[in-house]
Amino acid sequence: MKRVMAIVVAALALCLPVAVHAQQPAQERWWPHPLWGPQDQAGASNWITPEKVLEAVRLVETGRVYELGHVYERGMPLFGQRTYSMFIPGSPTYPPMGKNSLVGHDDFLCAEIGNVGTQFDGLGHIGKRVKMPDGSERDIFYNGVVIEDMKDAYGLRKLGIEHVKPIITRGILIDIAGYKNIASLPNSYEVTVDDVRGALRRQGMSEGDIRPGDAIFFRYGWERFWSEPEKYNQNPPGIGVAVARWVAASKASMVGSDQWTTEVVPNPDPELVFPVHQELLVNNGIYNLGEHGARRNRRRPPLQVRIYLHARAVQGRRRLTGPPHRDSLGAFRRHFGR
Repeated sequence: MKRVMAIVVAALALCLPVAVHAQQPAQERWWPHPLWGPQDQAGASNWITPEKVLEAVRLVETGRVYELGHVYERGMPLFGQRTYSMFIPGSPTYPPMGKNSLVGHDDFLCAEIGNVGTQFDGLGHIGKRVKMPDGSERDIFYNGVVIEDMKDAYGLRKLGIEHVKPIITRGILIDIAGYKNIASLPNSYEVTVDDVRGALRRQGMSEGDIRPGDAIFFRYGWERFWSEPEKYNQNPPGIGVAVARWVAASKASMVGSDQWTTEVVPNPDPELVFPVHQELLVNNGIYNLGEHGARRNRRRPPLQVRIYLHARAVQGRRRLTGPPHRDSLGAFRRHFGR
């Protein structure tokens, strides 16, 4: 029996793309976007129309809430040499004040806050160095934005996270580990299109059930290693370029998984570095949500559900960590209906 997941993702934003360049690249060209034009900065969040929002909201039946994000804490898995340290300066930070003897705490955070824990990749995150006909090279991002028009030490001037349109949509959780009948996929396993189709069939669905603007999440079983950072970080399984193109053909608004990059690491082609990021973000404007945590719920969430994500827009950010309108040190939440 089908259970259709609706995902509300409110917030975020990204990108202003640059005008068409005088030179055409010697390599493939992915801009301007064929649907949203040369000035688009919202990427796949353009799929979230009023009709799409109503479709998602109608899916809510029980109001049950599942926590899919991870709590930000010392000792959590961090990529490379990234840092996360939170301090309470004094306890209480404020001594008693006023007749009512008010006391309170502040917090101090030292972190690469857009790159730790559950995180949302914006369109300013990844680009591609392209060779031009005159032999020069340019770094180009979503919709033809060149790095010269976006870079700034104080935040991206184009393709910042603040331009993502609020996302309220239907989402699909595709359980690849469940389809394989294993606790977790092995290291560096590349999820194939056949795997995705098989998992959908197991869930009583087909490719035809996926609609434009849906969000697609993959479960690899990798979150079980969250408390073992060294193992968690080491060569996770994930989708390859073929599945990324399948996602794009499905007209998804965003994609995500229960590991830190969604794509297989390393890529089976040793000459490629994170090509799925380029296919999704650069070529198609599809957002990527890394490190969701379905397994931590006492009861696994439905394979089709409604999700709510609201992320405060921060001008010039290329990625986003943490939920908006909550303390930024809190957990990243997804709210499900059925």
